[in-house]
Amino acid sequence: MSPFRLVFERSCYLPMELEHHSFWAFKQCNFNIDEAGRQRKLQLQELEELRTDSYENLRIYKEKAKLFHDKSITRKHFELEHMVLLYHSLLKLFPDKLTSRWIGPFVVIKTFDHGAVEIQSEKMGKVFKVNGTA
Repeated sequence: MSPFRLVFERSCYLPMELEHHSFWAFKQCNFNIDEAGRQRKLQLQELEELRTDSYENLRIYKEKAKLFHDKSITRKHFELEHMVLLYHSLLKLFPDKLTSRWIGPFVVIKTFDHGAVEIQSEKMGKVFKVNGTA
């Protein structure tokens, strides 16, 4: 009985020449398994190097972008009892030509280390905590 079987477990016979070619092709595919394993390990190491290089490049890009962004931010120093105006950011969404985007005046009550500023309205006496870094 031939070692080649069809899908439904029925035996079939292949001509000797075809059987020889299939055996040769099978042997070529599995010819040198150790060399194939070494090649695969090299490919995996190269892929790992590319991945680490891309992470390093991304880290460098983020640092440069952060430095560029931080240079454009101007630090403002607020003193207690100073008079300030507040930028009304909602007017940026609905612009009018003659509408002022600044509201106020406000009095600085307290400044925080992380850049926040507590201000009080002169007219109504309400207290707001706003971002003072932007």
